[in-house]
Amino acid sequence: MTAPVIHLHKAKFTLSAPDIRRLPEDSGIEVAFAGRSNAGKSSALNTLTNQKSLARTSKTPGRTQLINVFDIGDNRRLIDLPGYGFAKVPLEMKKKWQKALAEYLEKRLSLKGLVVLMDIRHPLKDLDSDLIEWANDSGLPVLALLTKADKLKSGKRSAEVLQIRKACEQLHDNIKVQAFSSLNRLGLDTANQVICDWFATLEEQQHDSEEQSDSE
Repeated sequence: MTAPVIHLHKAKFTLSAPDIRRLPEDSGIEVAFAGRSNAGKSSALNTLTNQKSLARTSKTPGRTQLINVFDIGDNRRLIDLPGYGFAKVPLEMKKKWQKALAEYLEKRLSLKGLVVLMDIRHPLKDLDSDLIEWANDSGLPVLALLTKADKLKSGKRSAEVLQIRKACEQLHDNIKVQAFSSLNRLGLDTANQVICDWFATLEEQQHDSEEQSDSE
């Protein structure tokens, strides 16, 4: 079977949902993006899909209050999860966001890969580490994107990536760590390739599984 060609730039906004009951049918393959509210998640999504305003960005962290769904065709989706940690919002609203996030992570069967975004200057806060460990326990591959990497000089950036990679590998057996900048597109090609490889590999596995079931 020829590996499918994945084009993230074809992503189109589908809907925003307050919880998993309002999401599309739980089938196909989803790669979710999660991170603290000030990690630059929306900017990273726009850069990865080569679109200026696919995901709404704001100078006020924490504006992603819903689960946002972006379709890239053939039952593949990118999922923008509510930001966590930083947002200056009422406690009740924050609890509601966190419940939607946890419910999606725990119950969504089509979730097959997780991109965790962390400011390279402030990585691996408690919630970041918890999320990475949870993904490991659930057998999900993780791409840790160290955002705002343009804020550091090259030598300092390389040292930070090495240190964070070592720490992440203690939390997860199948994790890739990549410096990333939406401003100068640092790390874009590598991150894009990792995500596209996830989609392609998982589709091949699903196809092989279906063929095996048909032959039995």
